[in-house]
Amino acid sequence: MDDYHYSPQDNWEYGTGRTDPPKNRTGLMAVLLILVIFLTGIVTVLGVLNIRLFRQLSAREGGEGEEELSISFTQEETQATAAPETTAPSMERTEFTLDLQHGAQAVENVPQEGGLSLQEIYTLCAPSVVSITTDVASGTGVILSTDGYVVTNAHVVEGGSTLSVRLADDRQFPARLVGADTVSDLAVLRVDATDLTPAQFADSDRVRVGDAVVAIGDPLGAELRGTMTDGIISAINRDVTVEGRTMSLLQTNAALNSGNSGGPLIDCYGQVVGINTLKIGSFVDRAGVEGLGFAIPSSTVKIIVDQLITQGYVSGRPTLGITGETLSSFYQHYYRMPAGLLITQVDTGSTADRAGVLAGDILLTLGDIAVKDMNTLNALLNRYSIGDTVQITIYRGGRQYSAALTVEEAKK
Repeated sequence: MDDYHYSPQDNWEYGTGRTDPPKNRTGLMAVLLILVIFLTGIVTVLGVLNIRLFRQLSAREGGEGEEELSISFTQEETQATAAPETTAPSMERTEFTLDLQHGAQAVENVPQEGGLSLQEIYTLCAPSVVSITTDVASGTGVILSTDGYVVTNAHVVEGGSTLSVRLADDRQFPARLVGADTVSDLAVLRVDATDLTPAQFADSDRVRVGDAVVAIGDPLGAELRGTMTDGIISAINRDVTVEGRTMSLLQTNAALNSGNSGGPLIDCYGQVVGINTLKIGSFVDRAGVEGLGFAIPSSTVKIIVDQLITQGYVSGRPTLGITGETLSSFYQHYYRMPAGLLITQVDTGSTADRAGVLAGDILLTLGDIAVKDMNTLNALLNRYSIGDTVQITIYRGGRQYSAALTVEEAKK
């Protein structure tokens, strides 16, 4: 420390950097250069070896393929398949017109022996098919009588306050609901007309798998009304469960879409063997489902239609006199209500009315099974017979109440 002389200009700062002489790194640079040259040589050698190996494998595979296939050509074939000379194509424009041949004459397409052609079926049956429009939905219908009775699906007219029927000749009539049966999904309407063309119905019990059929209707709406598609009967007595009810239906691969509901499924003689009701579609499989359509057999249609026309309802349908809708999750959480069926209507004089059930109550259970929608309620009621007693639980004003109700016959 005695040899160090402090200068005021130092200020203990190192602005001038190190003053030691730089080290000699020539040896390190030489080693790195040799290493790079060595690695480059290795990569080059490996590349050459890979190219040779690839050529050997290609030659071996080519030889094996020729021995396995044993293909031989005649001299003419070899010449025909030889590679053409590599000459540039001419870019000059030449005159060319596409010739359309006369082709075959249109012929009558008869689906099976003794039947009508598809053209004859359409000409015969189209006047009996109508378009049905409500303020909430649309579909197809079939004329039953000259004096205005029309059959369609119950789900086509459900919830509609106004009904309209449009004929094939473009005449349009207001319609009234004669009766509807949600279990069979059939409904009967009537319009004020006396000159309609009724369809002919055949006994569906005589239908066989493989029989040719066509469907006429309004796929996706009235814009495509009068569309005909053809197919076969794919299966009979097919039990299909829809919204809690099981129906025995005819299965067909004739193309059906939403607007075809209520339209006819027609055999090769131009007679209706079923009323189209549903199609199993893409909601079943993400890949989509095609060719799975279903129709209510005409034998079932006759039983239901006859009762709807004569009495307005189908005998033996159980009811409690309650109509309701699903209680939304919003109302459940916001108003702190339990999950259940919100009762919107109680029929006057019904078993529910006599027991004191009110609109605005929430039906929680029937028996010991939770009820959250009308489909569940109807499915549970179908397990009972007219006159049976069932126990229900309802929620009202923050409290639960129980009541015993008698299952009655629905009159509407």
